[in-house]
Amino acid sequence: MKGARGKTSHCHRSKIRLAVTHRLKRLSTRAHPGRQVGCPDASNVQKKDVALDCGWGRLLFAPTFSDDETLLANIREEAPSSRDIAFYVRDPHVLLSRAPQEVFLDPSHTFRLDLSTYRAKARRMRGVTIRRLANDADAEGINRVYAACGMVQIRPDFFSSDRDNRSVTYFLAQDDATGEIVGTVTGIDHQRLFGDPERGASLWCLAVHPQARQPGIGERLVCKLAEHFQARGLSFVDLSVMHDNAQAIRLYEKLNFHRIAFFTMKRKNAINEKFFATPHQSYQALNCYARLIVDEATRRGIHVDITDAEGGFFRLSHGGRSVHCRESLSELTSGVALSISDDKAIARRVVASAGINVPNQIEVDGNREKLEAFLADHGTVVVKPARGEQGQGISVGVSTLEALDAAITMARQVCDRVLVEACFEGEDLRLVIIDFELVAAAVRRPPRVVGDGRSNISSLIELQSRRRQAATGGESQIPIDAETKRCLSEQGLDLNTVLEEGREITVRKAANLHTGGSIHDVTDTVHPDLVGAACRAARAIDIPVVGIDLMVRNPAQPDYVFIEANERPGLANHEPQPTAARFVDLLFPGTRAAG
Repeated sequence: MKGARGKTSHCHRSKIRLAVTHRLKRLSTRAHPGRQVGCPDASNVQKKDVALDCGWGRLLFAPTFSDDETLLANIREEAPSSRDIAFYVRDPHVLLSRAPQEVFLDPSHTFRLDLSTYRAKARRMRGVTIRRLANDADAEGINRVYAACGMVQIRPDFFSSDRDNRSVTYFLAQDDATGEIVGTVTGIDHQRLFGDPERGASLWCLAVHPQARQPGIGERLVCKLAEHFQARGLSFVDLSVMHDNAQAIRLYEKLNFHRIAFFTMKRKNAINEKFFATPHQSYQALNCYARLIVDEATRRGIHVDITDAEGGFFRLSHGGRSVHCRESLSELTSGVALSISDDKAIARRVVASAGINVPNQIEVDGNREKLEAFLADHGTVVVKPARGEQGQGISVGVSTLEALDAAITMARQVCDRVLVEACFEGEDLRLVIIDFELVAAAVRRPPRVVGDGRSNISSLIELQSRRRQAATGGESQIPIDAETKRCLSEQGLDLNTVLEEGREITVRKAANLHTGGSIHDVTDTVHPDLVGAACRAARAIDIPVVGIDLMVRNPAQPDYVFIEANERPGLANHEPQPTAARFVDLLFPGTRAAG
């Protein structure tokens, strides 16, 4: 349920908002001494003081508590780094009046689906299988989805406990091609859990991986859970969703959920701070990359002054020290390092002098013979502006003179100086280096679409763009431009082609996230030689925070060539790796968490 549990990436919060951050897991009823507590069975005897351990915190069913004081006493028992949720609070104003310094009214709506009138959806998803939780690997897959959505992960021992609890149901969405878990939803049978006389149920933890290829996964998970509870003879399914989670609310209303007058209360803690504390002025205008750092600084008690929200500028101050930043670019990066990174030709020369492998490269200078000879020698090339960011003006895999001329023209729209370099076949690897150490590594893949047998490629691109925009807070979309048309043409396709159902194609060869690419974390498996090369490149440029881009055969193998250095890497793209934490550690080492 809910889009608010713990360190939530605002980028991922906007970006998938279908990951409506509710968290529930194993849901084993926690027993309190001297009280009769909910135990999963089909008894009609209603249990009292039901508090469910959810792995990320507890879910407290308010109607089962005898009075507000008992409920508040349970809320006060919240464990460190957890988020407890009191659900179905009918009179939140009364509860709030008893402990205004301790609890707050969560800014969420409660929705209900009437199962007596619900009609099952017969249509099966292509390419994705919806099934029940089966083993530890599934549990790890669920946590990967939670992490990718910026949601609090379940503690490691949680899934192995009480997996057979009959009051709790976990459904997973598994990609048929890759075998990866790409979505999950959790449901609770209230009748089995605490003898609910209304025979209700609730939906929690709906999450879809932001890199999932197929649309409609969240909808199918909700429908599957509704059908499951309907078959059990239950009356309704309730859920809680953040008031500003417009995408999730549209989905629920589409499925005939309707608002009901129940509320959610939570304890004031660091995890929930953004929901009860006075927000920073202009905070809403920040993009996800700036918000991630601002949130981390706020959690540490560092003063934040947003100086230009639309530009992503803010000043952090603590203990007499003040640092002005633009997202992950700070005053600690020198003007010299910035100018080296900004010019791809200079950056290439600087890192090459440090022994970093670089591709052959020439600058377009009007010498046609040199250009033709370079293309003939290498077969395929990359054309890019000497300066620029976010993948603008870059063409990958150019193999003909006609395409080369068109690519140069496009690159010159970004920068007058254009570079042509040998194309290294492989994957685009971004390594985030902070304080000259690796913090995150991720493979970036070009944007792809999957045919449905009905829609043309133009429509599929528009649909995928909407999904990428939702998943990244508007930071990523697929341009329909000359580069996209060239990529399609090389495959014998155009924008009007209708792809057969299930066929997947690449629509652009550049893997930049801002032009619709996707990102896949490989921090734990990246080859140490690649890490070493990235750290040496950062040292050569003398830049404390940088995204080093390499082309690699495989991130687990040592072969690579250097592509470029990004002086302002998007840290939010690499959650759940602790990019923001390491960035703030660099700026304010005295605020670093112990241990």
